[in-house]
Formats: sequence, C-alpha cells, structure tokens
Amino acid sequence: MPWSPAHPARCAASVAVVALLAVATGGCNTLGMNPSDATGSVTASAQPGAETDPRREVDVWGERYRANPQDPDVAIRYARALRATGQRNQAAAVLEQASIRSPKNNALLGAYGRALAEVGNYDRALEVLARAHTPEQPDWRILSAQGAVLDEMGRHDQAQRYYASALKIAPDDPSVLSNLGLSYALSKDLPRAETTLRQAAARPGADARVRQNLALIVGLQGRFAEAERIARAELPEAEAAANVAYLRQMLAQRGEAKGSGKRPLRSTNL
Repeated sequence: MPWSPAHPARCAASVAVVALLAVATGGCNTLGMNPSDATGSVTASAQPGAETDPRREVDVWGERYRANPQDPDVAIRYARALRATGQRNQAAAVLEQASIRSPKNNALLGAYGRALAEVGNYDRALEVLARAHTPEQPDWRILSAQGAVLDEMGRHDQAQRYYASALKIAPDDPSVLSNLGLSYALSKDLPRAETTLRQAAARPGADARVRQNLALIVGLQGRFAEAERIARAELPEAEAAANVAYLRQMLAQRGEAKGSGKRPLRSTNL
C-alpha cells in the first residue's frame, strides 16, 4: 500500500527495489510499491496551509492535533505528516486514539488500517479495514488496500480477488491495476504481471511508479534493453539515470542471489 524518499528518482527506484526483493524472496511489500494514496488511503478534507517540508508539516499538524484531538481530519493529516518523516509507529498510535474517539468514521478507519499494515500488524489492519466500508457500500480504495495487506501476508490469490472487486467499482484504475500486476509477480506469473502493468501504465493518471514497476518486471524476464527504455521514459535525464542504475543493481543482485542460493536482503524502504 511509508514511507517517502524525498527525491523523485529515488522514490521511483525504491519502488522497484521493493518489488524485486519481494519477488526474489517470496515475501511481499505491495503496500510500499504504490504511494499510500494509491493503496487505500482516504484523503482528508482540505485544510488551510501550504507547507511542503515534512518536518514543518509535523509541527503544524501536531499543534492542530493537540489543540483539537477530536477532529478526525486533523488526526489523519497529522498521521500523514508523521509517516512522511518515518514515524510510522507514532502515526499508528495517533490514528488508534482518533479511531477510539470516532469509531464510525470510515476515512479515519481507512487511514488507521493502512498505518497498521505499515508497521506490520497485518491481522489487525485487515480487521480495521473491513470496518472502513460495508458490503452494501464498498470503497474501491479500501478494497485495494485490503488486497495489498493480503499480499503482504503472502495470500496472493485472496489479494487478487480483492483487486478484482475494486476494479468492478473503478474499472481500469491504474493504482489498482498496478497492485494487481505486482501481486501476479509475487505469484511468479511474470507474463501476466507484465500484461497487467502495461494496462496500468497506459491509463490516464498512471504515474512514474507504475512505469518503473513495469520496467522491473520486463527486466526480470531478461529484456533489459526494453526495461531500460521504459525506466527512462518521460523523466528528466538525471532521474532516468538514477532509476536505471537502481534497476541494474537490483537485477544484478537477484542474479547473484540465485547463483549463490542466498536470499537478498529485504528492503526496509516501504
């Protein structure tokens, strides 16, 4: 579904790193493969202020939260700022308290469920996300987040059913298609993963992360020149070069791991 490197090239490349290591080890970091807003977050109401520095955001929203802890939107924004600075456990704690105060706020429950998944509490995350919508009024973003959590738990068949349900509500949404494609990759079905990621990349609104994931899957199938062209597309040269360097490094690492029988280290950059 974390997690946010500051530099765009590093961000896109880190997505590829996470995806590759998940495929190589049989684990899953789907929540980290897409930006948090693409895997089930619920956007808070617009609030005044145009701060962009993450630490400044923590100060601003922390002050507002302390002044009004009853406001769920403020809690969501404060937790988002904490996550952006790597304070995931604290973000989960803020959202836990907010969800106690507002137990029927679906936006808050969606944010809390995702935060729980980010700190590895997957069973609890599924429980909370299930309360964030109803069978009568399903939320495709939450369905996608539930699928991402199931992928984290290695339950890929179940995850894919959730993505399919999300796509019935939001046909061809690139974030859901990207999650689904990565789930196929984790199931070791790289051709199907490639087809799905190509579909995602072709949709309006698809961002660079989708194309970097596609580049990774193409590279994993031995077509590195094509993967490099995809990784370079529509990016400034410096960012494209950084992405290609990461792609080369990760593909080389996978080859060495397969040859030695060693498992590559799992990325912690979710």
